[in-house]
Amino acid sequence: MLARDAIRFTLRSVLAHRLRSALTSLGIGIGVTAVVLLTSIGQGVSQYIVEEFTQFGTNILAIQPGKANTLGVSAGVFNSVRPLSLADAEALRRVPYATHSVPLVSGQASVEARGRERSVMVFAVGPAFDIAFAFDVALGEFLPEDELDRARPVAVLGATAYEELYGSENPLNDRVRIGGDRYRVIGVMEAKGDTLGFDLDDSVYIPAASGLAMFNREGLQEIDLLYEENAPVEEVIAGVERVLVARHGGEDFTVISQQQMLDVLGSILNVLTLGIAALGGISLLGGGVGIFTIMTIAVRERTAEIGLLRAVGAQRRRISQLFLGEAVLLAGLGGLGGLLVGFTVVGIVQVIVPAFPAQIAPLYVILAEAVAVLIGLVAGVLPARAAAALEPVEALTTE
Repeated sequence: MLARDAIRFTLRSVLAHRLRSALTSLGIGIGVTAVVLLTSIGQGVSQYIVEEFTQFGTNILAIQPGKANTLGVSAGVFNSVRPLSLADAEALRRVPYATHSVPLVSGQASVEARGRERSVMVFAVGPAFDIAFAFDVALGEFLPEDELDRARPVAVLGATAYEELYGSENPLNDRVRIGGDRYRVIGVMEAKGDTLGFDLDDSVYIPAASGLAMFNREGLQEIDLLYEENAPVEEVIAGVERVLVARHGGEDFTVISQQQMLDVLGSILNVLTLGIAALGGISLLGGGVGIFTIMTIAVRERTAEIGLLRAVGAQRRRISQLFLGEAVLLAGLGGLGGLLVGFTVVGIVQVIVPAFPAQIAPLYVILAEAVAVLIGLVAGVLPARAAAALEPVEALTTE
């Protein structure tokens, strides 16, 4: 039997039982659709989180108090961990390639203005915060360039906080009470929206020194260092460590680059997406069982046909290939149908709900189709062997 005859025979076998073939392929198709939809959501969520995480730029270092990794005897035996201070933030401005150093303290506090009160997030920061994190001022100005430890009692309102407290009135130079202390409003920020679940608009910004006093903290939560766009990050980190070790007498701090955070985040999201894909792939096994069942029934139904093929000279290997080809064809068609349905659903979701994070993952699309074909191949092995093992005379005489 020639190869083209074998292909024609396989196609006729599939088309001769259209309903059965369609139902068999449906199991694989459902599995592939599940993989496409689940991985699209996983990929979309990953892309959304990365975009949200990098919207402030990638040339930022976060310096936090305390050593993230400690080996040997506790450092507390010999020296205590010094908190990060405003003086540390000022000193870090001298690090090579550094452009801005932003001290940060945050917490929840109430804001009172014109008889209204609202609980908001208070960000106590340095005057370069808006530049470092690409925030824009809609009205007035951001925190002035005062000395960090002698800042004036001024405040800048987030977009939501401004609307809730003032409506459409002009708040500039008005007096507000934040956490019990009086501040003068000097600006209003443009709307920034939510970032990773945090509403950046329902907030107020005050000088870092005021935040330390308000929240009764000895040190800063973090210092964010913005450096030049194409600067070697290793040299910047080395400069930070050199300055802080000289000031603290030891390495009692942790420096985290944006790339390190993205790498950790990426690895977590990749594992999550892989787990989601595996969950969707479970349904592919159900489709494989369906193919195995149908092919086993087909061998029994077509025993006489197999005997005739063997009687006219078809080799056992060719008989096995015919049934394997049929199983692979059913799985491949089911996989393609599943991909089509999956692409259609994702496309409809993107049109109807543009904000929903759904993004086709090409790698998992290819893997889903490949696994579908592989499952069809594996499911067809035993029925194909059973068909090839039939003796011609015995098969022809079987009712």
